[in-house]
Amino acid sequence: MNGDKPKLAMYWAASCGGCEIALANIHEAILEVDAHFDFMFCPCLLDTKKKDIEALPDGAIFLTLFNGALRTEENLEMAKLLRRKSQVLVAFGSCAATGGIPALANHHGIARVLETAFCDAPGIDNPERLIPGTSCQVPDGILQLPAFLNRVQAVHEAVRVDYSMPGCPPEPEQIIAVVRYVASGAPLPPAGSMIGCSDRAVCDECPREKRNKLAKRLIRPFEALPEPDWCLVEQGFSCLGSATRGGCLALCPSANMPCTSCYGPLDRTSDPGATALATLAAAVDPGSTAGMSETALHDRLTVALSGVADPLGTFYRYTLAETVVADRPTEVDQ
Repeated sequence: MNGDKPKLAMYWAASCGGCEIALANIHEAILEVDAHFDFMFCPCLLDTKKKDIEALPDGAIFLTLFNGALRTEENLEMAKLLRRKSQVLVAFGSCAATGGIPALANHHGIARVLETAFCDAPGIDNPERLIPGTSCQVPDGILQLPAFLNRVQAVHEAVRVDYSMPGCPPEPEQIIAVVRYVASGAPLPPAGSMIGCSDRAVCDECPREKRNKLAKRLIRPFEALPEPDWCLVEQGFSCLGSATRGGCLALCPSANMPCTSCYGPLDRTSDPGATALATLAAAVDPGSTAGMSETALHDRLTVALSGVADPLGTFYRYTLAETVVADRPTEVDQ
C-alpha cells in the first residue's frame, strides 16, 4: 500500500456487480485514479483481506465507495467496519443509496425469497427442496454462513453516509467527474449531498419532443416499438423521467427504453412512486365519462392502466427500502 496517497476503497454488498463494471468503464481514466489514490481495497479486483482493513487505524481510508444494499449480517458488519475506517463514505449506486432492486424482496419474507431462489426458479433441479442454512458441518469443522437481515436496508439506515451517488449503475462520466473533483483538493460538498447527478429531471435532458397528446392507455415495452423522437409517456409507455433526478443524459429514453428511475426521486422528501403514478395517470386520456356507471368507469380505467403489470416493481424499483410503503407487512410470512 502506498502511504503517500489518500486511500480509496470500494466494497460490494447486496448488488449485481454493475457498479464495479461502471468503475472499470472509465477506461484510461483509471490511470487518474491510480495517480491520485492508493486504491487498496476492492474484493472483486484486489486481494486485500478483511483483516488488513481491520488493522488500519480508524479514518485511515480517505474515501470508500460502498455499493450494494444491506441484505446479510456480513453486509452490515462491513458497512460498520468501513464507516469506522473511512473519512468519507459514499453510498455508491441505487442499491446502496435507496435499497435498489434487492429491497423488493422486503415484501415477500425471507422464507419465500429462499424458496424462490433455491426451489422454484426456472431451471432449478432441487427435488428435495434443500435450502442453505447458516451453519453446516464439514470435515474441517462447522462452516458458518452470514444470516439474512430481517429486511433489506439502504446503507444510511445502518451507518452514517456522507454522500449518495445514485444510478444503476452510476455513469462512468459522473464517476470520473467526482474522482477529479476530490483529487483537485476543492472543498467537499455539504455532508448529505447527492453527488454525480443533477437537480433537474431526466425529462429535461431527454431529446424527445412533447406533442401535448394523451395516450389511449399505458402499454408495456414489448407491446409496441416507440416512435422515434416523440415523448414515451405520450405514446403510453411507463417512463418515469419526469419524477426522476437527472445526470444520466437520458440514456434509456434515447435508446427507446422508458426511464425506470434508477437515479431516484427529484425531491428526496417525496414519495417517488406516488409522484410517478400521478404523472402517468395524467398522461392517459380517460375519454368521455358522462353518464358512465362506477363499474364501467372502473373497468375502463383498469384497461387504461393495465400497462403497469407490477406497480410495486414499476414505481418503487429502486427505492422500496425507504419509502412510505416500506413498512407494509410482508405478503408472505417469514
